[in-house]
Amino acid sequence: MEQLRKLSVVIPVFNEEPTVEILIRRVLAVDLPKEVVVVDDASTDRTPAILASLAQDPGVAGTVVFLRHSSNRGKGAAIRTAMERVEGEVVIIQDADLEYDPREFPKLLEPILDGRADVVYGSRFLGGPHRVLYFWHYVGNKALTLLSNILTNLNLSDMETCYKAFRTEVLKGVTIRSNRFEFEPEITMKIARHGYRIYETPISYSGRSYAEGKKIGWKDGVRTLWALIRYRFMD
Repeated sequence: MEQLRKLSVVIPVFNEEPTVEILIRRVLAVDLPKEVVVVDDASTDRTPAILASLAQDPGVAGTVVFLRHSSNRGKGAAIRTAMERVEGEVVIIQDADLEYDPREFPKLLEPILDGRADVVYGSRFLGGPHRVLYFWHYVGNKALTLLSNILTNLNLSDMETCYKAFRTEVLKGVTIRSNRFEFEPEITMKIARHGYRIYETPISYSGRSYAEGKKIGWKDGVRTLWALIRYRFMD
């Protein structure tokens, strides 16, 4: 198995005041050689103040790079900004809420480090424990994943998952144009087109409700539908 020199954890952040510090400290607690690149996408709550305080913490400052957008541009744009700074040979995308558990990083890394995969998706639908929440979100997710599979001839179970790990040269070699949540379908279409080796692994999922700060909604589903078609047949 390949020895991991450095993992780059990319964390897009927007208005995650209740969770962002907890999440960053959980990422830092994972016993792997790593750097963390946090991009605050012009948050309007106390998130910037929390990140500024963390930047002064000696236990954080040496490992975490803090970047900030002057205006809200979206998750895809935040990932593009972070990719200009990453130095590790593998990149994992990590949302700033607590829905995904950083202790599962080794699951995502294993197929890459043992030479089987270029990209690994952490699937919420392959048997891992998960919080029971919205039926129609589940239906929408499965429908979009089905369409993605039809367009790519892949058999993914969870195209929309946040947890995606990439060999860095794979992610840097793809031009990402989406600014918001359409990053997920766009990157799926493009890595499929390039013929990269994709694996899935089961992960746990602690989904949150809208009252707890969940942001994605039906309009994002419509944008995802259009992005699947657009990035399958156009760039």
